[in-house]
Amino acid sequence: MLLSRPIRFGANYVPSAGWFHSWLDPSPDTYRRDFEDLAGIGLDHVRVFPVWPWIQPNRALIRRRGVDDVLELIDVAAEFGLSVAVDLLQGHLSSFDFLPSWVLTWHRRSVFTDRDVRDGIAAYADTLTRAVASRDNVFAVTLGNEVNNLYPANPTTPQESRSWAAELIDVVRAAAPGLLSLHSLYDATWYDPGHPFHPADNVDLGDLTTVHSWVFNGVSEIDGPLGPATVTHADYLVELAAATALDPARPVWLQEIGVPLPDVPGADAAEFVRRTLDAVTANPALWGVTWWCSHDLDRSLADYPEREYDLGLFTVDHRPKPAAKELEAVIGEVRRAAGTGRATGGRRALRCPVDLRTRPERRAEVAPGGPFHTEWVRLRQAGPLAIVAGDRADDAQHLRTRGIDAVITQA
Repeated sequence: MLLSRPIRFGANYVPSAGWFHSWLDPSPDTYRRDFEDLAGIGLDHVRVFPVWPWIQPNRALIRRRGVDDVLELIDVAAEFGLSVAVDLLQGHLSSFDFLPSWVLTWHRRSVFTDRDVRDGIAAYADTLTRAVASRDNVFAVTLGNEVNNLYPANPTTPQESRSWAAELIDVVRAAAPGLLSLHSLYDATWYDPGHPFHPADNVDLGDLTTVHSWVFNGVSEIDGPLGPATVTHADYLVELAAATALDPARPVWLQEIGVPLPDVPGADAAEFVRRTLDAVTANPALWGVTWWCSHDLDRSLADYPEREYDLGLFTVDHRPKPAAKELEAVIGEVRRAAGTGRATGGRRALRCPVDLRTRPERRAEVAPGGPFHTEWVRLRQAGPLAIVAGDRADDAQHLRTRGIDAVITQA
């Protein structure tokens, strides 16, 4: 069986001038220059990050000017044929948390559990979603960028975390039924047994599953910048997500992936892009790839982790970096081959010892470097390798839908 759905390619948009502080002084000309860079290498979309407290500085005040600034950026993206996914809660960006004063200091209360705060966020989500849905080139709204990074500063429980996200997904769907509504979490969701955001939340809530693949989580220490564990980590996360979903046809968006220093030295950046994308674009569950990020961070800005400065596809003066050139080449190859589709039949799968949706306390068993991951990496070197949850490995319909015809049980 062949999957004809084309793979989407985009970038997480970091403005070349002023980082996200540029929302305080928007420059459509800067957007145009940046989007010209991105469209020029064949990208079809951008993911954008309005900063929440600058639009809703008080629980009862949503600034119309802030909303209009977001719409202006979306309109400029349309000039370059770029569609747009909008994240709502920023929230967490490049190691900084942006929270409004009405949840801080003597107002301190958890964004996940306090009823008044949740109602305020719901009002913000409804207003911004309705506004961006008025633009034809907007295709998705994500609740926020890795919202689970706001824990533990904002206490929560697994039950409250799921309730919070489900409630906001309903708000987004009601405000914009024609858009994808999504939940974005970093990989503690998949690997940390005590984390209060569970894998089931990621694969049950919203219209697609999103995963963020960062090899500075310890993966690159296993076998180096170009080792098989490193360059298949994105594919591994996509497979964990596909295995955990109840719907075997649920797509997975690789919503963030980048080339972080020093884990991947500059000399290896292009090859990392090539090997990683060759692996993950063969995966029939993959919906799209969105690179982190579009442009480097200007070194005149202080106090960021060192790796954050050089993650861009382009420098701040708009020079394409080796990663950008290799990404452009891969995009061209994938699109030229799109007519042949992606094969979903004849795949092998490794039986996972745990169903992550029902046993999240056992997440450490699938973390990078453990026995299951090590075996998956070893077998993956012979070709694409799916993952199936232990209690679904004998479900014939599930296996057929995912194109799996042989299940391997780990020795």
